[in-house]
Amino acid sequence: MAVRTFDRPRLSWVQVSLLWGGVLAVVWMAWSDAAGNTGLWARAARDAIVYLAGPGALAWLYGERLGWCVDREALRNTLLLALFVCPFYLVGSSLPTVRAYYPMWGTSTAFGAFLPHAVGQFVIVLAAETYFRGLLCVGVSDLGVKSAFISPVLYALQHAAKPPIELLLSGPTDVLFGVVDYRSGSILPSVVAHGLGLVLLDWLVLHPPLLPPERVAGWLRWLPVPV
Repeated sequence: MAVRTFDRPRLSWVQVSLLWGGVLAVVWMAWSDAAGNTGLWARAARDAIVYLAGPGALAWLYGERLGWCVDREALRNTLLLALFVCPFYLVGSSLPTVRAYYPMWGTSTAFGAFLPHAVGQFVIVLAAETYFRGLLCVGVSDLGVKSAFISPVLYALQHAAKPPIELLLSGPTDVLFGVVDYRSGSILPSVVAHGLGLVLLDWLVLHPPLLPPERVAGWLRWLPVPV
């Protein structure tokens, strides 16, 4: 008597991406808890392994893409997004809570100290954008523009220890970066805007504030969080 067999349904690329994204998030958080407070390059190595190599390996195995591409539209949107977010970093660098938190890792304005610091920050940003905007947005663009709304809560949770105003803005920022990258078919806009923004923020915080902190705090006193 013949044995009846059933074909197991194969997971789609979108389903695999979301499942793998959940696994990587758990690994990152578990590794973060175990590592405690780590130095810049230890953090960069961890993020590169989990958030850069993890999605990259999956995309390679499945022959899919994560938005690691550059074309005219991506370059144009990169410039526009960078110009849009730059004022936020300029104003933010004068806020008392931000100046008390940054730079996250000790450095100085000396070229020999700040350049390696900036490179380490960029590695962390490239890894984060590959995961959040690559694997969980551009990589699942078959879902349409709603793919930009997959990761805001997770992205915000990873900003929980940062200044309250940054936590407040993390969700909307995630959506903005996701929509721009989705429209571009590339993560270049968010990588550049996020990476250069963080480097600029650290550089500005290491210098006297561009604007009087009391004045900036007064402008933003309507926000429901301390600034």
